[in-house]
Formats: sequence, structure tokens, C-alpha cells
Amino acid sequence: MRHTIVPPYLLRRLTTIDDPALAHIARAARNSLQVDESLREHRVRLCSTSREAQRAEVSETRTLATTRGADRRLERPSRGVYDAQGTETLPGFLVRSEGDPAGTDIAVNEAYEGFGHTHAMFRDAFGRASIDDANLPLLGTVHFGRDYENAFWDGERMVFGDGDGEVFGRFTASLSVIGHELAHGVTQYSANLVYRGQSGALNESVSDVFGALVEQRVLGQSAETASWIIGAGLFTDRVQGRGLRSMSAPGTAYDDDVLGTDPQPASMDDYVETQGDNGGVHVNSGIPNRAFYLTAVSIGGEAWGAAGQIWYDTITNGSIPANCDFVGFAAATSAAAAARFGADSAERRAVAQAWTTVGVLS
Repeated sequence: MRHTIVPPYLLRRLTTIDDPALAHIARAARNSLQVDESLREHRVRLCSTSREAQRAEVSETRTLATTRGADRRLERPSRGVYDAQGTETLPGFLVRSEGDPAGTDIAVNEAYEGFGHTHAMFRDAFGRASIDDANLPLLGTVHFGRDYENAFWDGERMVFGDGDGEVFGRFTASLSVIGHELAHGVTQYSANLVYRGQSGALNESVSDVFGALVEQRVLGQSAETASWIIGAGLFTDRVQGRGLRSMSAPGTAYDDDVLGTDPQPASMDDYVETQGDNGGVHVNSGIPNRAFYLTAVSIGGEAWGAAGQIWYDTITNGSIPANCDFVGFAAATSAAAAARFGADSAERRAVAQAWTTVGVLS
């Protein structure tokens, strides 16, 4: 399953622009949606083959890893950044391997550093050896397509577009985006939440949580001082918006004449019933996002500490089914908090109160 950072409903909004002066934006959005659909069909075909067959397709590029296995922990990641050079052919040409010095291409450097920061957060905060907990190499491709307005994790690697230059800039510019997409890999190798409906919204939310934590850790921010914006740095100065989503105040990330208004609900009172966007995975993720934010602020300090640990325990301890809904996830995070900190702990009470505030628990 391929997971994109920009929701399809936002790109569709851009395709409706009829101002001739903004025709470039509408064209780029249409092309991006077409690319997304073709890649989605490609991934469906790949799913009919074995994982070993999928890995064989890129085996010649996977000389980056010298150690595999959860019993050995790498001190640093095994990274490879490729350049698609404006094509839609993956993986592209290898331009920077682990340990290579920075070059002049800012997108390459941002992807390489972002992979390192994400690897470090999961290693140091949670003791995880790369996204699969078995030292999987972190691979990424930059300069994908022409004016491609998205970034995605395709089950093997991250892929970054350069944006249209009018609404979106390059997608490597946001560390929370890099952390978000790689966290889809963590979920893939742990809870493997079905990407539809509430389990899909949880899948998106978990990625937002860990994407935010990667960025906060690098910036040295506490739960109280962090922006809680996902996708900060993606929009150009022409857009009235701070990013794609706000975890602290869902529905307030952007309000722009071209993009429209952020549609995310902040509580179950405004839950969106829709068949689009795989049953609203990018929309309704605002509800569990706010629950995590409320938990982290209530506990205080560094959000990748107690709050992040509770969420990490929940997706890796085998307690949730692949089709988990919001109520089930709320119960699982409460149980994880009790197991780690105690049934009467402030941490467990913070979790329960957060889910009650957003209307998932009564």
C-alpha cells in the first residue's frame, strides 16, 4: 500500500482552479493525481507477488546494508538517496550512500538527514533498529516526476516530488513529512493497520504522531512549546496556511482562497462519513491526533518520552487488530499506559482523559 502525505481531496480542490493565471497549479494537481492512481495500481499488482520477489527487483541497489537482524543494532542507519531526474521511474540513480559527504543538491541532503533523524529517534527513544526493527536500509528517491505535488512511502522506499512552486515547494523541506512517511513503514512491520475507515485514520495518525516527534526531538521542543503542525515548510509564501494538519487544533492548519479550509474534525461530534479518501483516513485522523496531543501536554515534557512510548508500545505489542477502530485503540493505549506506568498513574489518566475529551470514550 502506498501512503501519500497530501490527501487526494486537497489535490482535487486544486484541479478545479479556473483562473488562467493559476493554470499551472491545476495542471500539476491533475498530473499528480494521475501519477498517484497509476502508482496505486502498480502497487496492487506487486501485492500479488511475494515479498521476496519484490525485494529482488531492487536487490542490486541494496548493497548498502552490511548487517540484518534484530539481534544486532546499528550505530547509524544505512541510507541511500536516489535521483529520478524528473522521471517517474524508480528508484532512479544512486547519488548519496551512507557516509558520503553532503553535496550541492539540497533535496538529496534533506532526505539523507531526515532519514538519519528518524532512524535516531526510533533507535534512541524506543530501541528500534530501523523501521522494521531488523536494520532495514532507508531508501529514498528525490526529484520524482515534473511538478509532482506529493511524497509517499510505497512499502520499499520514500519518494519525494518537487512541488509546483506555486502552492507546494519541495517535499524534502519538511522533517515531519519524512518522519511521517517512514513511520508508515513502522506500522507496516508492526500493527499493519488496514488503510480504510477508522483503522486507516489510525494508520495516518500514528504516522503524524511519530513525524511530529522526529521534528520536535531535532528542534529540542517540549510538548508545550511544539507547533504540532504536520508539513510545516511545504507551502510556499503565497499560501495562507501553516502546514497540512494541526494536531493541537485539527481544522485550523490552513484557510486559503485556493486550498480552501482544513476539513479535519477535532472530535467525534464532527466525524466525517465519506467513501472518499479510503473512508476519510486523512480527514478523521485529526481526532486521534488531538488525543495524542492532549495526552502529551497533560503528561508534559518531551512528547517522545512517556506519551510517545505509550503509542509505540500500542502499535508494537500485538494488542490491536489490523482493523482496529478508535474505541479499540483508545482502550489499547490506556492498557499500554497502565502496563508501563501503573493503573493509577498520571500517564494512564492522561490517556483516558484525552480520549474522553475528543469524544471517543465517554
